[in-house]
Amino acid sequence: METIELFIADEAKDGVFAVSLVEEPAIEEDFVALSTDRIELKVADEERKVVVGLALVPEKKIYRFMKGKEFNIFFSKDTISKAQELYMKKLNLNNVTAEHEEKVTGASVIESWIVEDSKNDKTNLYNLKATEGSWAIMMKIDNEELWAKVKSGEFKGFSIEGIFGGFEQLEASKDKDIVEQIKELIDGRA
Repeated sequence: METIELFIADEAKDGVFAVSLVEEPAIEEDFVALSTDRIELKVADEERKVVVGLALVPEKKIYRFMKGKEFNIFFSKDTISKAQELYMKKLNLNNVTAEHEEKVTGASVIESWIVEDSKNDKTNLYNLKATEGSWAIMMKIDNEELWAKVKSGEFKGFSIEGIFGGFEQLEASKDKDIVEQIKELIDGRA
């Protein structure tokens, strides 16, 4: 299966524009609800309604099916760092969706950071087992309906919404497949 690296091609247009609360995060990393009954933390309590998790993990292959083709995508440490930086610079902290479908209110990213040292990073407080170069976020959820879905397990993690370069490789690959099929027809192999 083809693997495609996604990257920031144009800083004015590319990057992450929203974070979605999802049941099945593509990066296969669940967030942690900061509450006294789930995890022992000095800063955590039920009334804060805060979740923390990973938005992106470097070099992690993420399965995709698009335009009739199966493939994996991944992000480098540098791309993740640039995406996180642009997300913050463009003030996208209140752009939150549910399952990539509906924009929601009452949820905001309140912390965002790149893991620089997995041994000494804040993510260890939450037992996230983040690797160097991962993008961690903390989200405050004041929307009671969303918080109920987090507590019930309907939402288990974060997923990003963004625009990245790299998908043109998929188009080139598709064109290559067509050329190969035509060659097979001409050679009588099909």
